[in-house]
Amino acid sequence: MHDKKLDVFFFEAFEEEETALRAHLPAGIKAAFTADTIQEWGSADPKATIISIRTQSQIPLDWAPGLGGILTRSTGYDHVLRYLAQTGTAPAAGHLPIYCNRAVAEQALLLWMALLRRLPVQQAHFRKFHRDGITGHECREKTLAVFGVGNIGYEVVRIGRGLDMHVVGVDIDQRHPDVNYMTPGAALAAADIVVCAMNLTAENEGYFNTARWSHIKPGALFINIARGELASAVELTAALDAGHLAGVGLDVYNHEPELAVALRQDQPSADPEVIALLALSQRSDVICTPHNAFNTAESVTRKAAQSIEQIETFLKTGTFLWPLPVPGGHPA
Repeated sequence: MHDKKLDVFFFEAFEEEETALRAHLPAGIKAAFTADTIQEWGSADPKATIISIRTQSQIPLDWAPGLGGILTRSTGYDHVLRYLAQTGTAPAAGHLPIYCNRAVAEQALLLWMALLRRLPVQQAHFRKFHRDGITGHECREKTLAVFGVGNIGYEVVRIGRGLDMHVVGVDIDQRHPDVNYMTPGAALAAADIVVCAMNLTAENEGYFNTARWSHIKPGALFINIARGELASAVELTAALDAGHLAGVGLDVYNHEPELAVALRQDQPSADPEVIALLALSQRSDVICTPHNAFNTAESVTRKAAQSIEQIETFLKTGTFLWPLPVPGGHPA
């Protein structure tokens, strides 16, 4: 594997991230960078011992036998697990579990506060400088339900408490003794704001569906900073139109690789989910951000440092410091 020209190829490395990665990269490691996803880049060969991606790259199946390691520069790793299952291979694979907990939690706060105060409508009304029909809500005393109380979800819990909100959690692993856990149905019935911070698994794909929305407290807000596959855009649209939801804030998207490429290349899409997402993004009761919750100066610095630490560890030992929980690997 080490006869290849490069040690590591970084895909999906936006400008600020590439700068941070280069600042932490030791002189002895040969690396290349592109802002493109693998499918946009279009090479038949990874040209490196390790490939490092984020969440939108689709790794070609025929790359599997030649890969030494896969590092996803993300907390979630469901996309890599799917690839390993599809190929039946088990190259070393790692992720970054702790670099952006606070950043993502603050993005959730940003989205629910903007929706509570009807920020898109306020901005539109600036042109005439009137205040009719733009009365919003305060978050104090509102009930915040956090689905998935892991590292990121617990930060959301802490933020909600600091804002004097009633905070409840939903999780099959109730590891935080100070969290008031509820059943999913009870939490949805009580919540003014629902934040999805769940890990995506084969079992919970499509978790927030029409059946669940029919039981939610009417007029609630839904914020997704986890994975788009947990909530279909088609069903979110129906929930908004039926009055089950009053607003939706999204930083992650179902069929995100297709959506991202369609938007970046200004191409039409026939994918019903992509079409629904594009329509949602035009609504005044929806706020969409480009999978950017992790992206603060502080977290980008941590991300770069931890990515290089992962790569150095792999090149020295053949394993990652923070591996994925895959067969033959170590617990993450």
